[in-house]
Amino acid sequence: MSRKGKRFRTILGKIDPLKSYSPADAILLVKECATAKFDESVELHVKLGVDPRHADQQVRSTIVLPHGTGRTKKVLVIAAGEKIKEAETAGADFFGGEEKVAEIEGGWMDFDAVIATPDVMKTVGKLGKLLGPRGMMPSAKTNTVTFDVAGAVREIKAGRVEFRVDKAGIIHNAIGRASFSFEQLDENMRTLLLAIIKARPAAVKGTYVKGISLASTMGAGIKVDEVAVQKGSAE
Repeated sequence: MSRKGKRFRTILGKIDPLKSYSPADAILLVKECATAKFDESVELHVKLGVDPRHADQQVRSTIVLPHGTGRTKKVLVIAAGEKIKEAETAGADFFGGEEKVAEIEGGWMDFDAVIATPDVMKTVGKLGKLLGPRGMMPSAKTNTVTFDVAGAVREIKAGRVEFRVDKAGIIHNAIGRASFSFEQLDENMRTLLLAIIKARPAAVKGTYVKGISLASTMGAGIKVDEVAVQKGSAE
């Protein structure tokens, strides 16, 4: 068994593993425990009472975080005609047509989000096995298949994030950086949690939100009182 370092042991000494903290206390504690030499991401993990094996229990959508994530995404737009120029004007990092599909097939992956117009999806569809596992395949559900290229680019640059449940029934998303103020992290967290709660599939019975935790990149998990969170989201 590997021995935990002094920094991590100090962090563990500040967290009661048996306690569920209020949202406010959890945010303050995660900031206090982010002691790495870089600006750590603050990550939200939500365990849901869903069975992702069933199509009618999938949880996936997008939300624009009020204060972004602290990281500017590199956006690729695959389009045709005037929509390529629209992508450039809107601030997309990369833009083009079939040549971009060929570059991706050749191994290029220097981007964080992909937007495509509906008229090129027949070509872009070939990238499903490459982009799908990375969560970057364009989809109408996440507003990344659209003719409103400029609007989609601006939203992603402004802090739009996709959330989706994994095979274990958990959603993992960054909600900012340790350097963010308490108010920024609090608003981002509540915005994301409210969106997850609103995305509850009709087929899900019983308890929907089963557990919530916060952690920084190099920190330990901090349990958050899900009852207090849902009560606050309903207000």
